Amino acid sequence: MPELPEVEVVRRGLERWVAGRTVTEVEVLHPRAVRRHPAGGEDFAARLKGQRFEVARRRGKYLWLPLAETGTSVLGHLGMSGQLLVQPEDAPDEKHLRIRVRFDDAAGTELRFVDQRTFGGLSLHEQTPDGLPDVIAHIARDPLDPEFDDAAFQSALRLRRTTVKRALLDQSLISGVGNIYADEALWRSKLHYDRPTATLTRPRSAELLGHVRDVMNAALDAGGTSFDSLYVNVNGESGYFDRSLDAYGREDEPCRRCGTPMRRRAWMNRSSYFCPRCQRPPRTSA
Repeated sequence: MPELPEVEVVRRGLERWVAGRTVTEVEVLHPRAVRRHPAGGEDFAARLKGQRFEVARRRGKYLWLPLAETGTSVLGHLGMSGQLLVQPEDAPDEKHLRIRVRFDDAAGTELRFVDQRTFGGLSLHEQTPDGLPDVIAHIARDPLDPEFDDAAFQSALRLRRTTVKRALLDQSLISGVGNIYADEALWRSKLHYDRPTATLTRPRSAELLGHVRDVMNAALDAGGTSFDSLYVNVNGESGYFDRSLDAYGREDEPCRRCGTPMRRRAWMNRSSYFCPRCQRPPRTSA
């Protein structure tokens, strides 16, 4: 699933190409693409017609387009392979095109939701007073949010009876961090993924948070991380931060700090990549 940098790149594209435009027609071409909208595809299309999109917003990995003056928003679930593309109206349909949105202006482009694996989709939701779709009201702020509370995060981190990587992936504690960027931040911090959070001092947790932000910003500058053609921005272009990864995906390659071969371990149905010398396992576990 795309993490914060990839979703933010898409959000910026929607802000540039979709904000302020009014919908004239919606085609739902696959029912799974609106399965999170219980009323179905026809209702989704009818409720969007005539609505004007405001500036796209994001919290962590979640992306939505508020609808002007309605108190509702279109939440985008990218899943494993979802793409929101702004394409010329006369461009050939993508093989896995699921939803098409046309507009009332002369820009000559339309918004398309493409999803090969059909794990993603679009859905309409009421907004909370804070402007979030109600189904994600429980999601914590992300580390690039200006209102993210560093002190509260550091205190909560020490109180959690868990390990540091589990904490970084806990979306109720800090949002937007997934497996790739957790491994990258932990490598930069010289922390093993199984380090108990209770053993982190305040300076150590502040250092970790700083590395999380640094990794996220570096990935944003590179357009995100793309290992295949499934993650692209709204113009169909891939990111290239995968060329700069220090930990993730580098099993048996030399650590960029000490030269020790990197290791991979199975972890919560995922993989964790680390340097066995720079990131020594803890003597105790959570």
